[in-house]
Amino acid sequence: ADSCSVPSLYSATITELTAGLDRGCFTSVDLVTAYLARIDDVNSELHAVLEVNPDALAIAAALDAERQAGTTRGPLHGVPILVKDNIATFDQMNTTAGSYGLLGAKVAEDSTVVAKLRNAGAVILGKANMSQWAMYRSSNSTSGWTSRGGQTYGPFYTHMDPYGSSSGSGVAAAIGLSFAALGTETRGSILVPASKNNVVGIKPTVGLTSRHLVIPITERQDTVGPLARTVLDAATVLAAIAGVDASDNYTSAIPDGGVLPDYVAAASNPLNLTGVRIGVPRNAIESDLLYGNVNATVILAAFEAALDVLRGLGADIVDPANFSDATHTALDNSLGSSALNSDAVNCASGFISGLPAYMAQLTENPHGIASVADLRAFTIADAREDYPDRDVLSWDVALALGYNLSSPESAAWWQAGIDADAAGGVTGVCNQLGLAAVVIPTEYAPTWASSPGLPAVSVPLGAYPDDVPLQAGLRELVAVAPGIPFGISFVGKHWSEATLIGIAAAFEAATKFRDGYVLGPNSTVPTTDLADVIAAGNGSASATSTVLYSQGESLKSSLLFSIASLFSLGFLLSL
Repeated sequence: ADSCSVPSLYSATITELTAGLDRGCFTSVDLVTAYLARIDDVNSELHAVLEVNPDALAIAAALDAERQAGTTRGPLHGVPILVKDNIATFDQMNTTAGSYGLLGAKVAEDSTVVAKLRNAGAVILGKANMSQWAMYRSSNSTSGWTSRGGQTYGPFYTHMDPYGSSSGSGVAAAIGLSFAALGTETRGSILVPASKNNVVGIKPTVGLTSRHLVIPITERQDTVGPLARTVLDAATVLAAIAGVDASDNYTSAIPDGGVLPDYVAAASNPLNLTGVRIGVPRNAIESDLLYGNVNATVILAAFEAALDVLRGLGADIVDPANFSDATHTALDNSLGSSALNSDAVNCASGFISGLPAYMAQLTENPHGIASVADLRAFTIADAREDYPDRDVLSWDVALALGYNLSSPESAAWWQAGIDADAAGGVTGVCNQLGLAAVVIPTEYAPTWASSPGLPAVSVPLGAYPDDVPLQAGLRELVAVAPGIPFGISFVGKHWSEATLIGIAAAFEAATKFRDGYVLGPNSTVPTTDLADVIAAGNGSASATSTVLYSQGESLKSSLLFSIASLFSLGFLLSL
């Protein structure tokens, strides 16, 4: 093949992968083989992937054949993507939200976002580990822990807190275990794993991406979005998964009759920020509404430097653009708050209604779980679920509250959050001050976007220096340490994704923080790369066996691999 350049999968972009596939420099089978080898390199340490798709190589071979015949479905044709384990697939893989309670459960079709990815030519490579039940179970569990997959660790420091709940998705994107990954966010679960794993996360407006056959917390806040290494990569995935879906009525609110903006163009042509008004909500940054332990001194210094970058690009930085005191109080969902708030009620009532609705769609439900009470009973009774060491307080609270999505009290709380945002939150200040967006360190951002269902984009900003004092997270996790990254978020009004992507792309182009990031001595990254697979001729679609990367499981599936290829790549498989 002419003018071949084989990218490292640690940093490979959609532009590089598409060019290589189109020129015949490598095949989709090569990509799948290499990504599977990379997963195997690190998964015993990082536990980022729960399962790999037994059919991935066969699907890749079929997509290679399509390309050979002159057909490509778009930029994602033949490109491997991992999806979070709460996003259902109609194939040999499980969808469990990390719980044994759903192991062996079956759905009748793909979730809409997975169907869209397949139609776009993506290879669903496997299921990413996550915070069990998207962090809606325990008051004392850790981000990235599931009973099935164990504890996910971030790749940049030993026992690094990966943050969550899209923990495995963030880690996978960070070190090239797939081209990109799908995550979900209810509050913080795309933005913060993106921040901590040095990648881009797009949290779409609630309703831009379908939640059909995604295990819910609450339909009022849940949203599906990409984690990827660049803004363009993330926008390319968003373009594939967004859109109206008759199975999720929230998507009927997409403006312009469902015709979407060109997110790829927005990322490819970074916004000229001259005169673009971007607000700084100082009182949100000074608040206690943090997502996880941070060294605020380091993050806020980097944030001030970022504001200078934006000014240098011509942006009109409106500082302060403070949220109202009333909005601050209304949206206060810090863990220390015992008062009810919109986010807490949305989650409790949404799970009480949404979990049974999801379970009712299963074609196989091995444990007969039909309600939150059933799930609670299963979890308490099954020793693998690590109860009581990890409690079930979220469910206890939801059951005690007694609301569902039809409860008038629940509807009132939901509306209160929307009203608070419109009056004096992101939407309010954007309207009052004529802002395109607000900008905020990612760890301070989730609260302001969650209950109103607003979009946000997190981009790499910096990393802790070598002399930063260590800070512990929960249990054995490390929250602050040398080399652990952090991000910056642009948050806007409903349906403003194209604008946010354009601003994020401009900031990314001016800073290129991820490109300059140097891996430290405590990093865990794969050793196998695409060039190794090509050189060894190991890309093979011949079939035999596979691995379920599950803690304490010795299940076998049927990953389409040649045994010779596996051993030549140095795999050590416990089948």
